Amino acid sequence: MAARRHFVIPDCQVRPGVPTDHIDWIAQAIVDYKPDVIVNIGDWWDMPSLSSHDGPGSLAKEGARYEDDVATGNDAYARLVAPMRAEQARLIRGRRGAWNPRCIFTFGNHENRINRAINNDPRFAGTIGEHHLDTQGFERHPFLRVVEVDGVNYSHYFQMEKSDRPIGGSMDNRLNKIGATFVCGHEQGYLVHRRPLPIGRTIHGIVAGSAYLHDEGYRGHQRNNDWRGIVVLNDVRNNGDLEPMPVTLQALCRKYEGIELHEFLQKKYPNAEQRFTLARAA
Repeated sequence: MAARRHFVIPDCQVRPGVPTDHIDWIAQAIVDYKPDVIVNIGDWWDMPSLSSHDGPGSLAKEGARYEDDVATGNDAYARLVAPMRAEQARLIRGRRGAWNPRCIFTFGNHENRINRAINNDPRFAGTIGEHHLDTQGFERHPFLRVVEVDGVNYSHYFQMEKSDRPIGGSMDNRLNKIGATFVCGHEQGYLVHRRPLPIGRTIHGIVAGSAYLHDEGYRGHQRNNDWRGIVVLNDVRNNGDLEPMPVTLQALCRKYEGIELHEFLQKKYPNAEQRFTLARAA
């Protein structure tokens, strides 16, 4: 099989009130790299309105915010795919061949807040639901269903054998538990590990769980300096071998805005240095 290219979008956690300029950069990067496969690893929608959902009162109170959460993520998703659709149309008009990547969305735990809320009170079934989340024609794979593509196993995260919690520890430990090439999100930052096998191939483990510009309040002042970006998987073989290429949001900003990310944020957003870790120069 000829080598292929995958494009992985980590957790974007889109919600009202946070900057989403990077969505346009990611969208343009998709066009520039023209991958064979695009995987949105989940937690695209942050869904803060459902972060507390253990009773019907909370859902009733947060109804308007639920609609805002959904609409904000839907609008951002439309921006993500618009340049790709335009490029596909341009190639067809110019008779330059087709580019039709396989597009995959794996639901994350933040999108799964909807199902958890319905399970807590079935009266909300139909009123809220995953059907409100517009993934723009991407294949939709339920939370924690593993999707294998070209020997690479994708899921928002991988569960421990006897627990619902994600497999943790070192990347070497995670490869031991999973036993094959895997890519997941969920965990902020970027972790990668490769293991050559005696049978002549190599398996890889990649965790990439943050592609957003804002800070997460719960992480405090000292834990918001995570890696943020996308991951391009080059030279993907059907046996799970590949060459990972992480691309930071800083690099995307330099490419598509022509300035450093901290300068971009400072120019566009009031009090950016106080609000966003990425707005403070290294």
